[in-house]
Amino acid sequence: MDPLEGEASISVEYEPVSVKEVLVEMKDTAELLIDLSYSAVLHRNADLAQEVLRLEERMDVLELRARMSLMMAVRNPTDAEQLAPVLGIVAAADDISDAAGDIAKIVLEEMGLPDAMRAALPEAAETLVRGVVDPGSEYVDRTLEDIDLESETGVRVIALRRGDKWLLNPGPTTTVMATDVALLRGPDPAIGAVCETLTGTPYETPDIDDPAIDDLERAVDTIVHMKNLSELAVDLAYSSVLFDSAALAEEVRNLEIEVDALQSRFEAWTLRAAAEASDPVVLRGLIRLGVCTEVISDAAIDISEGVLRDIAVHPVVQLAVQESDEIITRVEIDPESDLDGTAITAGVPDTESTMSVIAIRRPGEGWLLVADSDGELRGGDILISKGTRTAASAFEELAQRAHTD
Repeated sequence: MDPLEGEASISVEYEPVSVKEVLVEMKDTAELLIDLSYSAVLHRNADLAQEVLRLEERMDVLELRARMSLMMAVRNPTDAEQLAPVLGIVAAADDISDAAGDIAKIVLEEMGLPDAMRAALPEAAETLVRGVVDPGSEYVDRTLEDIDLESETGVRVIALRRGDKWLLNPGPTTTVMATDVALLRGPDPAIGAVCETLTGTPYETPDIDDPAIDDLERAVDTIVHMKNLSELAVDLAYSSVLFDSAALAEEVRNLEIEVDALQSRFEAWTLRAAAEASDPVVLRGLIRLGVCTEVISDAAIDISEGVLRDIAVHPVVQLAVQESDEIITRVEIDPESDLDGTAITAGVPDTESTMSVIAIRRPGEGWLLVADSDGELRGGDILISKGTRTAASAFEELAQRAHTD
């Protein structure tokens, strides 16, 4: 019997729950679903795809609980006004979940994907793998702090599934137990050895074939860029809600416009590639991927809609989003400021600041994702950066032109 069979019919009754905790779990689940679904496709991994469907079912239950709790919380028109955008956030998380499920089905239904998809994986990119903890593993019954995987190997345990229970964002005190399903992320050279120690079985790196059709290669490069921009849009959308920031919400809108433009080009190149492909049917999955990626981008707009419409953010949403000590900020570089002309290496500017630049919106050039690239910052650049609140404040000062008396 399929492990997922019958889960959709689980009865959900109202029970007093913390809206904040439900929103936190929905946010974490949505972000993990995006990561898992694309990794399943890029690696053609049916096990990862199955985990996506399990999480999608979990998200459906969370959505119902969130809606019930929000309905119970409305007491007057002011509550209704402030909670309406929260319903939008709940619906957007569910839209992301549904899109991720559709992406996973590309693998599970063997819809077909060109080999160029795997060739599009950056050589330096981190890999996400799924493994079942072997009872004889040296990691069993030890905390993540004791195992110290991240500092030793660079590999992180991003989630654990224990039966039907998910442990998202496990911390130092989380104990790894036999038969846990672990989701690992880390550099490709190290993750194989960690996975083998964890599961007791060898890790096999999939072979990658180079694409033979130019238009197909362009289509694949475009869909990977769309994926990265859509992930960034979701991160920015949640940050815009946390800080009630119209500037960040506007960047979400800019990203959505960019993804729409890429979607149009992607469709054109895919259709051209179909004329040259020996079997155009293998492009079905690629088309599905493009549609789902655009849905995720649209969901980001829905998350930030309340901010865009200047509706006061309900405190429960801010509490739910601010769980992380890291924040995402938007900074515009003034010409002749300390950041104008500063070199950037692997997303880290050559400054005393500890902020890491995720993306740049450069006039005339559009969006540049810089986490794994080098370059130079310019006056007029809009920087999307991640770091602590203290670092963010200092970074903003560096971006401002020095004033002299």
